[in-house]
Amino acid sequence: MSATAEHHASSVASTNIQVDAAVSLSARQRLALRDLADGSRLWRLAVTLGWLDIKLRYRGSVIGPFWLTLSTAVQIGAMGAVYGTLFHQDLHDYLPFLAVSLVMWSAVTSISADACTTFLQAEMTIRSMRMPYFVHVVRVQVRTVLTLAHNLPVLLVVGLIYHAWPGIYCVAAVPALLLWLVDGVAACMLLGSFCARFRDVPPIVSSIMQIAFFITPIVWKPDQLGRDGWWLPYNPFYALLEIVRGPMLGHLASPTIWTSALVFSAALSGAAWILFVRVRGRIAFWI
Repeated sequence: MSATAEHHASSVASTNIQVDAAVSLSARQRLALRDLADGSRLWRLAVTLGWLDIKLRYRGSVIGPFWLTLSTAVQIGAMGAVYGTLFHQDLHDYLPFLAVSLVMWSAVTSISADACTTFLQAEMTIRSMRMPYFVHVVRVQVRTVLTLAHNLPVLLVVGLIYHAWPGIYCVAAVPALLLWLVDGVAACMLLGSFCARFRDVPPIVSSIMQIAFFITPIVWKPDQLGRDGWWLPYNPFYALLEIVRGPMLGHLASPTIWTSALVFSAALSGAAWILFVRVRGRIAFWI
């Protein structure tokens, strides 16, 4: 065979490999999209499973999930008294801020922890029956929403005591919460897939969340940093927290904060989709 023929054969082989890879990627994307579509049609099943998770978690308890409400109220009262004194804050202004911050941060930490075990907790279900993985993702979102709903009465009580009502501004929290749902889905797809393969990731995520708690304005206010707080919009946790917390405290988040939150959400969703498409067919073998 001449050198020209060998070069031609090599080029054809290389082209075939690239085409096969492209077809394989296209097929994986179609399967992932079908998984999302089939899982969305089974939303009633996902809601039922999420509701049962909450019931089983508090089985045998007298007040059930309202232990969350009680523990959150005690935490806000204790931390409000301590940090309000340390930071020399007026409780009429500080306690509503702390209450919203802690309730919202509790939801963030809950979704980050549950996202890591999205598929691990559903191991028996995944191995015993054929079901879209997206059902388990929605199941986690239902649990998070129910948990957050049990903490909302605390905010109402604090607002009633300190006359801290957001008024019409609270409507602006709705799109922010919808963005949180998108981020929650992305986090479950990303961390759930990654943690199914690497079991050391959940403790790492937990440590990151502990660090994020101290560098994010939750128990301290952003204005306490003054000019040194220029970096706060680059903290994704602050941006996501502020777009919800601001309207609930009677003011709107700035365009810079919204831009930061949207950029972070887009990056998270893109990474989640790329990983889920790539490893979806292996999850059942990893768990």
